[in-house]
Amino acid sequence: MSSKPFLFLSARPEVEAVGPEYESVRRAMGVDAGRLEHVRLDVDPLGDLTLDTYAGIVVGGSPFNVTTPEAGKHEAQRRVESDLTRLAEAAVAADSPLLFTCYGIGVLTRLLGGQVGTAYGEQAQAVEIRLTDDGTADPLVGALPERFEALVGHKEATDRLPVDAVLLASSAGCPVQIYRVGTNVYATQFHPEVSTADFIARAQVYRHHGYFPASELREVGERLAAASVTEPQRMLRRFAELADAPTHD
Repeated sequence: MSSKPFLFLSARPEVEAVGPEYESVRRAMGVDAGRLEHVRLDVDPLGDLTLDTYAGIVVGGSPFNVTTPEAGKHEAQRRVESDLTRLAEAAVAADSPLLFTCYGIGVLTRLLGGQVGTAYGEQAQAVEIRLTDDGTADPLVGALPERFEALVGHKEATDRLPVDAVLLASSAGCPVQIYRVGTNVYATQFHPEVSTADFIARAQVYRHHGYFPASELREVGERLAAASVTEPQRMLRRFAELADAPTHD
């Protein structure tokens, strides 16, 4: 088992959402706070990161969208995307354990020559995720049931999968929910870290960001509370287990 720390990279400017996201990721991974380092990319540049320092890296979500025209992106977003692109390039080249969630899938898709668009956005809700045959056979994603409920909320998604990516899961409204590049780099469109209670709290923070009509916050909360979301967090636990395996030391 590796003794290296893990790294969580957040990209949310909304400070009230940052701490809860970190805790959701840490809890789902099954590691203590002393082993999960945290860098807020919206505040601190990534700098020269040595991948071998960490057992694995998880990138959180963000209200940023890679499809926003460059002229309309805040300076912080441009810096975040530059840092995440550089991280993705290094991780793909080294086949180092890296998991992008939600916003980060767009950064990775664009880097690898896929296409990101707004055709497959999904409002804040629970949706059924279906594994592909490759997903069922995958050492990480195969730990999940063939069908399970997950929480989504995004304005953009992968329209065209990168040529070198392996599709692992889809949903009815979004064809690309999980894919893998190489052996150890993964990206999910849904949020694997959150419980329904976590997501309801996050909906409060983002009620004016266009993921659903702000006037429907109560109804959204009721729908989320009624959902049965029990499986996605196992993906983060499995990510930590695989990253800790002797082959990654």
